Amino acid sequence: MNLIERFKHIRVVRSLVYGVVGIATYPGLAIVNKIRIEGTENLRNLPKQNVLFVSNHQTYFADVITFIHIFCAVKWRKENRLGLPYYLINPFTNLFFVAAEETMNGSMISRLFKLAGALTVKRTWRAEGKDVNRNREESDTQKIDEALCNSWVITFPQGTTKPFAPGRKGTAHIIKNNQPIVVPVVINGFWRAFNKKGLAFKKKGSQLSIRFKEPMVIDYTQSVEAILDQVMEAIEQSKTYMLKSKHHFMNVMDK
Repeated sequence: MNLIERFKHIRVVRSLVYGVVGIATYPGLAIVNKIRIEGTENLRNLPKQNVLFVSNHQTYFADVITFIHIFCAVKWRKENRLGLPYYLINPFTNLFFVAAEETMNGSMISRLFKLAGALTVKRTWRAEGKDVNRNREESDTQKIDEALCNSWVITFPQGTTKPFAPGRKGTAHIIKNNQPIVVPVVINGFWRAFNKKGLAFKKKGSQLSIRFKEPMVIDYTQSVEAILDQVMEAIEQSKTYMLKSKHHFMNVMDK
């Protein structure tokens, strides 16, 4: 275990990182842009471990940073709002997030953000900008399983910021093997407000939205494929939602 891996498990270190990142990013979420939060009442009675948040993905870092802000605000009994960021004084640190190893090693900033609780995994379909086809690393699955034993974990089943991209079976395997409480999340507007990394503004004054749905009801005896289909439907990235989106776009263009 390298130094960063050791440090990210130390609560004081995580709290400092959350404080620095939180203060730096709060204006972009709540002042420069507008954020609408829904469904935090679904987070109230969740246990402290074995909770998996599944979400669509629009930027590399802004999405996860927003989760951190919201979980910290909820810890301070705020509902569906951030308000003033005094919640960063005593942040919610019982959290990890799944991220591509290549992304997290891409810059000094991303390496620092590892300390916020990144569970780095190797993509099985993409590496260094090229398509690949390789098996899942057993160690990658193991680190996620271990994190779920004691914490909440955020994962993005599509593994890419491209909308309506197919989900990856790795998420379904995690669900089937660990039988966690699965909370689906739908985000929007981040692609419009931030660049792909989520660290620079693309359009100020954008409406950001993040909606936490009720925990899913899952039959863990189902096949991996069936569980993945259910997850993709819940985060509104299934073929059904893709067709709805196309239909809505065509109606707007016709007006």
